[in-house]
Amino acid sequence: MTDRILIIDFGSQVTQLIARRVRESGVYSEIVPFQSAEAAFKEMNPKAVILSGGPASTTELGSPRAPQSIFEAGIPVLGICYGQQTMCAQLGGRVATSDHREFGRAFVSAQKSSPLFDGIWAQGEQHQVWMSHGDRVEALPEGFEVIATSEGAPFAAIADETRQFYGVQFHPEVVHTPDGAKLISNFTHKIAGCGGDWTMAEYRQQAIEAICKQVGDGKVICGLSGGVDSSVAAVLIHEAIGDQLTCIYVDHGLMRQGETEQVVSMFKDHYNIPLVHVDASDLFIGQLEGEADPEKKRKTIGRLFIEVFEQEAKKLGGADFLAQGTLYPDVIESVSFTGGPSVTIKSHHNVGGLPERMNMQLVEPLRELFKDEVRELGKELGLPESFIGRHPFPGPGLAIRCPGGITREKLDILRQADAIYLDEIRNAGLYDAIWQAFAVLLPVQTVGVMGDGRTYEFVCALRAVTSVDGMTADFYHYDMEFLSKAATRIINEVKGINRVVYDVTSKPPGTIEWE
Repeated sequence: MTDRILIIDFGSQVTQLIARRVRESGVYSEIVPFQSAEAAFKEMNPKAVILSGGPASTTELGSPRAPQSIFEAGIPVLGICYGQQTMCAQLGGRVATSDHREFGRAFVSAQKSSPLFDGIWAQGEQHQVWMSHGDRVEALPEGFEVIATSEGAPFAAIADETRQFYGVQFHPEVVHTPDGAKLISNFTHKIAGCGGDWTMAEYRQQAIEAICKQVGDGKVICGLSGGVDSSVAAVLIHEAIGDQLTCIYVDHGLMRQGETEQVVSMFKDHYNIPLVHVDASDLFIGQLEGEADPEKKRKTIGRLFIEVFEQEAKKLGGADFLAQGTLYPDVIESVSFTGGPSVTIKSHHNVGGLPERMNMQLVEPLRELFKDEVRELGKELGLPESFIGRHPFPGPGLAIRCPGGITREKLDILRQADAIYLDEIRNAGLYDAIWQAFAVLLPVQTVGVMGDGRTYEFVCALRAVTSVDGMTADFYHYDMEFLSKAATRIINEVKGINRVVYDVTSKPPGTIEWE
């Protein structure tokens, strides 16, 4: 059986990054909220446990705690930030609110050698980490010793080597701690003794078995959004149950240029998967037209998807299951495990379940995967590289990239500008170096002079970001020659735009929404 790591979530916005780093080390991991950790620990029988960060304070009455049984199980435990603090508090140490808080980049000094630092940090060396804490440990439990310090945290890293309990005040899971992934790998392999044998091929086989077990001889409808996630889910489910699956592709009129044709062609011609193509663009755009509130846009799109599925399911004679490409970040970001800051943001996904009237169960074979893992699974399933390498495209499509009221005219303008932008990115050989790029039609118009006349047209913003996991991101550093060329083409070729700007917004740790 594959080795497993259990991650207990105390509400940190970056808990999912811990799971990501563990999986990168070749070890399967699962996140559970602290409220249900006791039952999950008994069921999973993990090789080790990681305690996440969180917004609470162990100094407050009723703050979250880890099950005491994990400290009595004789397995390694790693506490991160709040996880370190609750471990110390539960084992007899002392945590207090400090006047010296640390948020952002900091430097720790390794005080002793430890398996946690093996091959990474030598005694006496200083290394960059990412801190985010107000409280700090002030007295260690019996058996612990300090293995690293920082200016604001005299107990920046601690260890009880005998019991294999470790705690770090910083966040090794974020990319702003350069050696963090290696530190987590040391914990999973050198301390916990995991084999690192979790592969996408194995996941594929396990997922197929799970789909067959769940579905039996039932009928499944897969709601294709046109993106990579739902497409990979559909191909995986079809491999498991064949023609028990029917895909429904709802064209909501909010896709990028040419993407509807690509999706329909791939499923009908390449995979020969039963596909119903529904042109519902009049329905969607009609109900969205003039709507400026982004949350109402998302809710409207989600509601209409459900309604179309219901109608098509009835035409097909009904179905027992609805399949969709929900990912792990969708789950984490849509339903806060703990009531912490990672509260609902993916309101267009049905991760919270389906309306009872639909009388269908959800099939979500990608629910435990991150975006890049889905792409890896897509390769494993044989999907074309040109498709699985596409930049992420949100379910609400162009609706959220057209701030303010939506009209058909504005969508057409945006679609043209976006296509030109991506064409220039590909021409420059930059597409694969960028994690996500898109155009936004801003809800403002400016006066300009084009030729011998004045214009009063829209402003188009261009965005491009680099990212490892989609949870943190930085803007792509184009040279001015590229931006000049792309902007000139858009202004010359798209009637309705007379100004182009480049968005240099980043997405640092601790933020979620950046679309």
